[in-house]
Amino acid sequence: MRKRSIATNDPHIQALARIVGERAILYRKEDLMAYDCDGFTVHRHLPKAVVFPTSTEQVAAVVRYCHEHDLPFLARGAGTGLSGGAIPLNGEVVISLTRMKRLLHVDLENRRAVVEPGFVNLKLTNSVAHRGYYYAPDPSSQYCCTIGGNVAENAGGAHCLKYGVTTNHILGLEVVLPNGEVIEIGGNGVPDPPGYDLLGLLTGSEGTLGIVTKITVRLLKNPEAKQTVLAYFDEVEDASQTVSDIISAGIVPAALEMMDQTAIEAVEAAAFPVGHPKDIAALLLIEVDGISAGIDEQIDDILAICRRHHVREVKVAQSEEERARWWANRKTGFGAMGAISPDYLVQDGVIPRSRLPEVLREIANISRKYGLRIANIFHAGDGNLHPLVLFDASKPGETERALAAGSECLKACAAVGGSITGEHGVGIEKKEEMRFIFTDEEILAQTAIRDVFNPKNLLNAGKLFPTPGRCVETKMPSTVK
Repeated sequence: MRKRSIATNDPHIQALARIVGERAILYRKEDLMAYDCDGFTVHRHLPKAVVFPTSTEQVAAVVRYCHEHDLPFLARGAGTGLSGGAIPLNGEVVISLTRMKRLLHVDLENRRAVVEPGFVNLKLTNSVAHRGYYYAPDPSSQYCCTIGGNVAENAGGAHCLKYGVTTNHILGLEVVLPNGEVIEIGGNGVPDPPGYDLLGLLTGSEGTLGIVTKITVRLLKNPEAKQTVLAYFDEVEDASQTVSDIISAGIVPAALEMMDQTAIEAVEAAAFPVGHPKDIAALLLIEVDGISAGIDEQIDDILAICRRHHVREVKVAQSEEERARWWANRKTGFGAMGAISPDYLVQDGVIPRSRLPEVLREIANISRKYGLRIANIFHAGDGNLHPLVLFDASKPGETERALAAGSECLKACAAVGGSITGEHGVGIEKKEEMRFIFTDEEILAQTAIRDVFNPKNLLNAGKLFPTPGRCVETKMPSTVK
């Protein structure tokens, strides 16, 4: 095979090619266009270059070069993120981690595994399933998203109600700091080591504090039994109250999902239709798991609660094949919006479960105000909402209206004591909305932490935090040094 040559006089491109190899760098415009956005497609910016390291040493060398030459840079996984966290706003050198995709070690005796950041989420479960184990975090994009990206965003998924989000399953990290230094945190299995919780700090930091190059994760034993319920409701409020009453009854399902009529229309028009009635207002998908003893009683209690709230129809999956079809239908939810709308914007707010009816009513009001359909498909059990604003970017003004409607949905979540994100991250999409839940002083305190790790602000700059208000002094409070 003929050796590829670097057809540019740019000294930075030539230097980066020497680090990763000439076949592991992109720098031509036509190649870079595939990296101008992630799953948040409203904003697009071309990177300076994209490099594909295959080892921690190469990542560290690239980072050191960028740090020494003041080149902005960021890490990228599969590009499935929904908040713009991997968009190269400043013409960054993108460090793609997709070639670092090995399963390095499995230790079933201690229920843990070590993976590289480009290892695909679902592939981990598939790799240990034959031994009776699995990896719990299951975002809808788990068939293609990477565990490194999950760490950056602290990804959740349908089953995080019972099992927690990514941070609850991370035991150790190898991290390249923004100056190129490599550090290791945790990894020895100690559940609560003394000192600051650096694992917790880095997980969900959205690639602003360092680049993860190795991850030690917790594996779980497959549950002994599992049953899944599908319930159809004629009123959204009845479905919402059912959610609250299931949790109030002391039942903690593995998953408790909800879709409204617009979301149901989309999934039924997409790849995995299951025959949901077209005229229902909402459905619940409820899964319980654990030891066999007691599962039937939990299902009976759930069925009784559904009937108490005027459920039209409720049924229990009669086979693993039926259960799998129901979940495939649910997990295509976001992508299915393409079957009913040219474009859509995914939001990600969190509210107390008890406020579901009023917040869903407010989202309906926002939909009417902006003249845009909003579908709701979300993790109802823990109040993690996903309003999907449907629009047509080819129509003048609709993109701006969709962004404004999405922002108002997040404001409605914040107004009832919730949050502007539960699992998708802030990125560039929601950074101004951080002011809905934090004061300028609180934002400055957080950026002070970032500055300790990333003092030049070369790593993923312009993400996560808004510019502090002009009324706030630029010095930190005396309690922060």
